[in-house]
Amino acid sequence: MADSAEPTITEIRRDLHAHAETGWKEFRTTALIASELDDEFTLFLGGDAVNPDERLGVPADDEIATAIDRARNEGADEAYLDRMDGITGLVATKEFGDGSGPTVGVRVDIDALERSEASNDDHQPAREGFASQHPNAMHACGHDGHTAIGLGLARAIDGDHGFNGTLKLFFQPAEEGGRGGKPMSKTSHLDDIEYFLSLHLGLGQETGTVVASYDNPLSNAKVDAVFEGEPSHAGDKPNEGRNAVQAMATAIQNLYAIPRHADGATRINIGQVHSPNPQNIIAEEARMRVEVRGETAGLNEYMHGAAQRILKQAAAMHDVDLTTSPYGKTTTFVGDEELIVPVERAAETVDGVDNVIDRYPFGGSEDASYLIQRVQENGGKATYMGIGASNPFGHHTARFDIDEDALQIGVNVLTNIIRSL
Repeated sequence: MADSAEPTITEIRRDLHAHAETGWKEFRTTALIASELDDEFTLFLGGDAVNPDERLGVPADDEIATAIDRARNEGADEAYLDRMDGITGLVATKEFGDGSGPTVGVRVDIDALERSEASNDDHQPAREGFASQHPNAMHACGHDGHTAIGLGLARAIDGDHGFNGTLKLFFQPAEEGGRGGKPMSKTSHLDDIEYFLSLHLGLGQETGTVVASYDNPLSNAKVDAVFEGEPSHAGDKPNEGRNAVQAMATAIQNLYAIPRHADGATRINIGQVHSPNPQNIIAEEARMRVEVRGETAGLNEYMHGAAQRILKQAAAMHDVDLTTSPYGKTTTFVGDEELIVPVERAAETVDGVDNVIDRYPFGGSEDASYLIQRVQENGGKATYMGIGASNPFGHHTARFDIDEDALQIGVNVLTNIIRSL
């Protein structure tokens, strides 16, 4: 697949970190993955890796075009950019041995977050020169490490070391916001998966810890809402305006007042609000992004329905128009015991692993849920693993980083699991 001069997985992680790309804009990242795997694996890129019609939260066409140009200027192979045709993501497949063994799928996510990175010297990427070069884009959740682990796994697995079967690597775009998992699950690549592994670095676990199954993430839905009213001078003729900001403010107050549900945990948050308006004009437009979560898919729908009702009534109260559109969505899952046991046994044999946890509650949300759900519906077994990676700062913060020793641990754990199957 590559010669002796190939970059280490740490070097790959640092390169990806320096060139962070957010959801549906991961063109350089996808091209880099393709160049690493093309000699040995069969590759499916872009619209062949995801269902284009199922995508959520897709940036505007001009943003996609700008991202492609940037990837091209930063060395992305034109042949891979052409094959992507404006859509990111990749599935790589290879048969090992005589192919009579199981088909194993491994999913890693590849996108960064829309946030700026810390520049202070106590932040390792800044101190050692691999902080993000892209404005408002940062690998603040470890997906650069996930991608590096996926590529390291591809290097480590071969037919001479005990794996007899088919390996499918799912390099999923747009996990942040819950936008890429569902469209990747709506492809035929998952139809024959017998064992499915997804993983995440960190999540509060120290280096040396492996969690065999994170269970019961909250179902999640994100909604973009746009209020459109009528502008008017706030001092001269305020009565002639229809105030979009006032409608949005009414919605915010009442969204946070949605009653919690007796059947389980529910959440709501308004993460973004914006009105491009001068201070002396009744605002004609206001935008917001709402997020709801529920312990079950039903509880999530309860929150989603209540939120939609409040948005609609807030708009009506202030005589403005409302447009809503889905931005992202996830569901929930529980790992299969038939796969958790092999994960535990394999992890216990890896140097550097000193703590193995069978199951751990997952308080966040994760769109690998749709791939896991699809595999389980087809009769396959799936789990969502944790690879501990010490980090003094939390996920999604400007100073997030990972202990890079966790990268090789992740590769070794995955390799041992797959060979044991």
